[in-house]
Amino acid sequence: MSSDVVISARNLTKSYRLFNHPGDRVKQFLSLGLRQYHRKFIALQDVSFDIRRGETIGIIGRNGSGKSTLLQLVCGILKPTAGSISASGRVSALLELGAGFNPEFTGRENVYFQGALMGFSKAEIDSRFDCIKSFADIDTFMDQPVRTYSSGMYVRLAFANMIHADSDILVIDEALAVGDEAFQRKCLDKLTDHLADQSKILIFVSHNIRQIERICSRTLWLSGGRLVQDGEATEVCNAYQDFIHGQIMDTYSPPHDRKVTVVPRELEVTRITLCHDGGGDPIDEVAMHDSVMVVIDLVSSVSLDALEIVVALHTADAIPVIAATTAMLKTQTDLSPGQYCIKCRISNLPLLPGIYYLHVSVLDRFRRNIWSNHRKLALRILPPLGANVLRMPPGLVDVPYEWSFTHQDAKASPLPDSVA
Repeated sequence: MSSDVVISARNLTKSYRLFNHPGDRVKQFLSLGLRQYHRKFIALQDVSFDIRRGETIGIIGRNGSGKSTLLQLVCGILKPTAGSISASGRVSALLELGAGFNPEFTGRENVYFQGALMGFSKAEIDSRFDCIKSFADIDTFMDQPVRTYSSGMYVRLAFANMIHADSDILVIDEALAVGDEAFQRKCLDKLTDHLADQSKILIFVSHNIRQIERICSRTLWLSGGRLVQDGEATEVCNAYQDFIHGQIMDTYSPPHDRKVTVVPRELEVTRITLCHDGGGDPIDEVAMHDSVMVVIDLVSSVSLDALEIVVALHTADAIPVIAATTAMLKTQTDLSPGQYCIKCRISNLPLLPGIYYLHVSVLDRFRRNIWSNHRKLALRILPPLGANVLRMPPGLVDVPYEWSFTHQDAKASPLPDSVA
């Protein structure tokens, strides 16, 4: 193994025996291998990679793809069924929530217990304890049994303990998702400081692709226990998002021409289509700041006065990001019985790259929702050609802005490359 290679995996495979009944384990033992009372499940198959000193590695993939199994093999918790993996240096891991904590011990006792397991002397743990306590910020609960902790308090103490262990290899498996936003930012800032030492390694599993792109220099994509792609973080994350987007489109197939089946009522939306500004074929992706047209075909069976039609784009977790409403029109929207084609043109989509979902709803004059749908259509926003995703601002919306620098006793002037 090269001197700068800290972790090396070769043809790494991990499989499990799955038994339908506890008694089948005894039968399998007594059969001396002549009969099989189990089925084999391969969690990881033929995975090879090298991780060098100073790299930050992201691991992405759907649930059940083998991410957690790989981390446990790196940490030495599991032994491979076939192949090999070697790691040089002290490993500190934050895997399952509260893993390694004794629920009957207090937070303080668990800190000392974990430190002893990692080979620290009491004096070394004493020197770190105040920093751990301050970072965890759980006040008097430090001297309470951890079984009384909330999930957020668990992860606070676990992360504080891990980050102050001064390990060569940090392994984090989605645990930060449990903490609140302020604590997540605090953790990421601490990780940045820790990784300033170019000899450290971070292996980070997260379903937050934007977070992976920002933190990691390289990404491994796992699917079905196999390594699909290993490369530069932005490139791999974009390929993974393309794959997920394709699966979403297949789920809603045919997504753009889908007829909406509803019980007969005052108003029925028969079709919703996303297309380019000038019309044409339906689309499911568009570049940042491009225009898009939402076309709604509906049938009104009665006269409806003062309707409000809302077109919105939501994140995957149903958080509305942008919306357009007819309530902002100077004249009210009245419909007599008949068929209508209603178009809403969004001239400049300010969303940052990602996958968003269209939500259309119709409200009557009493603000009663008489028609609504959600997640019928997905739209992927693409970054501008040649753009560096890592340098894009955090958040969901790309707003215009301008920087200026003022020298002492000088007038402010915009930067030559200001963004507006």
